Amino acid sequence: MTTTATAQAEANAYRTITWRVMPFLFVCYVLAYVDRVNVGFAKLQMQQDLGMSDSVYGLGAGIFFLGYFLFEVPANMILQRIGARRWIGPLMMAWGVVSACTLFVTSAGSFYVLRFLLGVIESGFFPGVILYLTYWFTQKRRARMVALFMSAVPISGIVAGPISGWILSRMTDAGQLSGWQWLFLLEGIPSVLVGLVTLFFLTDRPSDATWLTEDQKRLVLRGLDEEDARKRQSGGSGHRLVDAFRSLPVWLLSLAYFGMAGGNYGITFWLPQIIKDTITTDPQAIGWISIIPWTASIVAMNLWGHHSDKTGERRWHLALAAAIGAAALAASAIPGISGPAGLAALTIAASALMCQFAVFWALPTAILSGSAAAAGIAWINSIGNLAGYASPHGVGFIRDQTHSMVPALLALAGLQVMTAVIAVVVGRKAAR
Repeated sequence: MTTTATAQAEANAYRTITWRVMPFLFVCYVLAYVDRVNVGFAKLQMQQDLGMSDSVYGLGAGIFFLGYFLFEVPANMILQRIGARRWIGPLMMAWGVVSACTLFVTSAGSFYVLRFLLGVIESGFFPGVILYLTYWFTQKRRARMVALFMSAVPISGIVAGPISGWILSRMTDAGQLSGWQWLFLLEGIPSVLVGLVTLFFLTDRPSDATWLTEDQKRLVLRGLDEEDARKRQSGGSGHRLVDAFRSLPVWLLSLAYFGMAGGNYGITFWLPQIIKDTITTDPQAIGWISIIPWTASIVAMNLWGHHSDKTGERRWHLALAAAIGAAALAASAIPGISGPAGLAALTIAASALMCQFAVFWALPTAILSGSAAAAGIAWINSIGNLAGYASPHGVGFIRDQTHSMVPALLALAGLQVMTAVIAVVVGRKAAR
């Protein structure tokens, strides 16, 4: 087979894989993210019904990530051992049930317990999918696939905003439940149903794919094997489990991801409140307005990820996006800024954050393989997502103390500066 024919056959194989794998994973992540962050909309009614302060809400929103942190690494090792299909399916059904059960919350304590448990269960999903993509896509294709997958984050904002606003507006007191209770129930059920489908639909590895021809399987597996061999020969950060934890780049990338996650969850959990404070108090209008930042993010992150794959450059793509995010968050914190201008700044910030997520995971997967990749991906995501605990809790505390979002937004901008600096430093190793 000629080089041109081989390249075309390989492109056809990856096109088949992309259309089979990515849309389904995308839907799964939309559901995961909605169940994780819909508490931001529930807050608009739940906080008053239960008498919660901003600090209590922020702690409950963020405690999810303590459970997430504790179980990510073992969860990813389990996925590596038993396969994605038998792991992700049951996880989805379990988190759908737990999310729906949040409707029974009556106090801060029960709120904390359910959010922590939701984090424990969801901890196996995101890092598991990032690892799962390394079983199918080579490094040169991975940023675009991660961008497609993580488009679920802004899409979830677009989907959840109007739906959550409608539920809060129209379902209040229906069947003796408050609107926020209906929100948790109705948005938890789809995860259970899709989790059941996952058990029959997802394929663990290319060698198991009955929907690929034998030639396509050989082409894909050969490319993955060659890439793995190159990592070992070039002296990457390791292949064994222990290599992930003694790698300085892994620890630095964990801090960079902390900065990204802190900015992302700071916006995600508090955007409805910001809109309520500066533009409108109508829940349905808040839901529609909240889709603006996430719509812009979808376009930005996919263009950014595509350009990064096309050029093969990761370091400056990540650093520049983080610098733009820092500047936009700082601009949104200007005292006295109008509601529309602040929303425009937050739209740029959200787009810059999503651009970072689109290219970030190409860095650790460029220097890790084997068990080190499974543990390293989970560890970076674990440490980074502690910002999901610290960020909403910190923002809530700052609001309670200052009655203002200005210092909180400036703190989020500072985290973005940290990410930009680390991207420049660590990106050198991946570039080599």
